[in-house]
Amino acid sequence: MNACLYEIPDAHVVYMLLQMAGRGKMVPCVCLGLLGVLCWVWVSFASFPDEQLSLGAMDAVERAAFQPQSALSEMEFASIGSYRGPGNLDHRSNKELPILLWWSAGLFPHFPGDTERIDCARSSCLATSNRKVQLYKRTASIIFYGTDFRAYEAPLPRLRHQTWALFHEESPMNNYLLSHGPGIRLFNYTATFRRESDYPLTLQWLPSLEYLLTPVPVSLEEKNRLRREGLAPVLYMQSHCDVPSDRDRYVQELMKYIQVDSYGKCLNNKPLAGNLEDTSTATGEEQTFMSFVARYKFHLALENGLCPDYMTEKLWRPLHQGCVPVYRGSSVVADWMPNERSAIIIDEFPSPQALAEYLLHLDENDDEYRKYLEFKSPKRVTNARLLEALERREWGVNDMSKPNYLNGFECYVCDQENARLAAERAHRKAPKTNKPPEWKMANNSHMGCPLPSPGYGQVHHLPADDGWLQTWPQDYWQSLDQAEGLESLIRHNESDPSLLWKHIQNMAVRRARGKN
Repeated sequence: MNACLYEIPDAHVVYMLLQMAGRGKMVPCVCLGLLGVLCWVWVSFASFPDEQLSLGAMDAVERAAFQPQSALSEMEFASIGSYRGPGNLDHRSNKELPILLWWSAGLFPHFPGDTERIDCARSSCLATSNRKVQLYKRTASIIFYGTDFRAYEAPLPRLRHQTWALFHEESPMNNYLLSHGPGIRLFNYTATFRRESDYPLTLQWLPSLEYLLTPVPVSLEEKNRLRREGLAPVLYMQSHCDVPSDRDRYVQELMKYIQVDSYGKCLNNKPLAGNLEDTSTATGEEQTFMSFVARYKFHLALENGLCPDYMTEKLWRPLHQGCVPVYRGSSVVADWMPNERSAIIIDEFPSPQALAEYLLHLDENDDEYRKYLEFKSPKRVTNARLLEALERREWGVNDMSKPNYLNGFECYVCDQENARLAAERAHRKAPKTNKPPEWKMANNSHMGCPLPSPGYGQVHHLPADDGWLQTWPQDYWQSLDQAEGLESLIRHNESDPSLLWKHIQNMAVRRARGKN
């Protein structure tokens, strides 16, 4: 095991593991054109026996896996050269470039084909989704999509010369393995919603500052008229009901103290028009849908998972529409709001009843309510962190003038790997003059999310047969088992990921016996 890739868990991780001792856990082309492509591929990607990995050091892997790099001749290549960054002076041929392997082929950010040369800001690489190159020496990094990453499907053995990169912009509920130290430490580079990640995607759901400054489509006067006609002050629209944040439990309690119009499958008390019925796909901004929800004064905006910096359209869309979001999700959401009075933070209130009383107060006091819409004036956007982040990010949201964040992260990894490989060559050439490169390693600040807790009340007050209780806390701790199991597989240089469950069982037995 490469000591640069892994380190001994820090004190709080060790303490957590000791605390867990003994606890029960569930475990289409003409011939000429085709000939031309084949020739180009052959020239660019001839086999280089001297680039194959040492077989002697990898006894656990079948020798067939280390045949010459003929798999590359089977790949398709984009015929159009990619954009070359202004600082990129890399003129190496394709056969000299390091390879980046996208393990999740469905996320491969290129078309057509499964392999393409990428020319980034400072250097160039080959990007591919062809897993046949997994064990090649030139495959410098493997990029994983967090939602698809499974411990029992990990590419083993973990090769000493390869880094692992993580792209995960989705909810923490999609893979709690990444919220544990042993899970996130598997990765050297990260792109997540956390601001601390190497390539932060924190504002991925916010297209631009102009999006926030869009004038209010429904005036306060019109909203008040609709209120007098019986429209509730608060909107809840949700069809994904059973989630780690347990949001429905909180909303159900809130409904005891204030009128809430609830559409969708969760806590439904009002029907939707036929063209709006599928709220589970209402993540686009179709005008009829937008006009419908813009009538409300307040939107209950509760994320499906709770984690610092995890903020979705549930927050940004109400701000865009000029409706006040009543928010629960990121514990540091205030760091990203346009100003100090843009959203109502649920966790700032001691109870659903106290929140309801405040919402009713605003509903009855127009001047106080309008203060939550003052950010629609550019001069009232006072958050320097938000303005700087929107100005400095290199990727765009629905902006064809900028690269998307998939290509952006791919180039980040490419530049990092070329720099690392150059430093390694310099060290081998003059070890006394040039130090070896330091390997990067992610930590809990790149992704770590807390143990799910009830949406309302204390966990010890829930009945044993509560559906949420039987699902999400167990999923969280089982994910820790899998993270530790995969770490054990890698530490033992295993090549068969199906052995994961055996390693988990062995660790459970050792834990039960009081052994580390």
